[in-house]
Amino acid sequence: MRIKVGVFFGGDTVEHEVSIITALQAMENMNEEKYEVIPVYISKDRHFYTGNSLREMDTFKYFDNMKRYLKEVTLVRKGEKVILQKIKGFFGREVNELDVAFEAVHGKGVEDGSLAGYLETLGLPVVGPSVLGASLGQDKVVLKHVLKANNIKTPNFVWFYDNEYEMNRDVIISKIEQLGYPVIVKPANLGSTIGITVAHDRGELTNAIDTALEYEDKVLAEEMIPNLLELNCAVLGNHEYQETSLIAEMKMRHELLTFEDKYLGSGAKKGSKSGSKSSGSMSNSEFRIPAKISDEMTENIYKISKQVFRALNLKGVCRIDFLVNKETGEIYVNEPNTIPGSLSFYMYKPKGKSYVNLTDELITMAVKDYKNQKRKITNFKSNILSNYNGSKGFKKGVK
Repeated sequence: MRIKVGVFFGGDTVEHEVSIITALQAMENMNEEKYEVIPVYISKDRHFYTGNSLREMDTFKYFDNMKRYLKEVTLVRKGEKVILQKIKGFFGREVNELDVAFEAVHGKGVEDGSLAGYLETLGLPVVGPSVLGASLGQDKVVLKHVLKANNIKTPNFVWFYDNEYEMNRDVIISKIEQLGYPVIVKPANLGSTIGITVAHDRGELTNAIDTALEYEDKVLAEEMIPNLLELNCAVLGNHEYQETSLIAEMKMRHELLTFEDKYLGSGAKKGSKSGSKSSGSMSNSEFRIPAKISDEMTENIYKISKQVFRALNLKGVCRIDFLVNKETGEIYVNEPNTIPGSLSFYMYKPKGKSYVNLTDELITMAVKDYKNQKRKITNFKSNILSNYNGSKGFKKGVK
């Protein structure tokens, strides 16, 4: 009997479309002799749908017309099973059962641990980061504090909330300017370079902050590393075992990689319409694998990547983005992508690991981790409720 894998994607996030591409790629690269692949799409208005046509790109191009042919569902636990249940009609009808949840989501509201927490509460093994790891990876400000606490170098930064900026605008701008221009201004919880701006003077800085605040109430400004070399390294595993990919060297067209560089540049239409096995990585920015760096830097990148993976309580596959000063050789961690675009398969492929092998390892690992956690104590027998006396609190003599 095949394992039923629900692939979750979409969501109310600015990275919605990127998630669709990642999901279609992942579903086309699962061993269907071993797994029954069940797409579970979360629309922008947060409705859940399932149906085989969700494996085709055209469904999303014309979604308002196509959704009538899909089943709108909710997730329900019945006994030991987690099922997709149709929500329309007088009686909820079981549409399918899920054995494993495979997250192919990006951005706030889904990749930040919200979806993982929901799925884990239902009792499903989840392919992807832990709730804590996902949350740490999403919030760039908290992330930087955790990195610094673990002596992992990251660019200097200033952060603030929107209300603080309204009340102390000049003070905050002064603090940012102490970093030195140019500075990079980011919404604290977005990805795919959305809402990010490089500022070279005060005028550009105030415009950059205004742009970031259109997306978030929490903003991060950080120093821009000079003589920049951008490297990526993926890590596959859990707290017991980590396998690094080859290191990718990004070829910068601009001061930072833009959304257009990543997804809309030249060659974006190469490969099949759904991003199939024959197509390259989802990211269309130019990169070199392996990176042309020294053996010493290679080993340092591998070492730091595993440190970040462990410190952030990550599992599944994560891509760590690095910033390197080519003159000094200093290595800075920019951020982790806890569910990376294309699941970073293109960084493992040169090592001989196919996309099909990657998805298989991820599912196997999630099931193993789930079984290990099931062996732990999750409840504690006590008579505490027998000593509780309603609104009066605990009976005398009980602490």
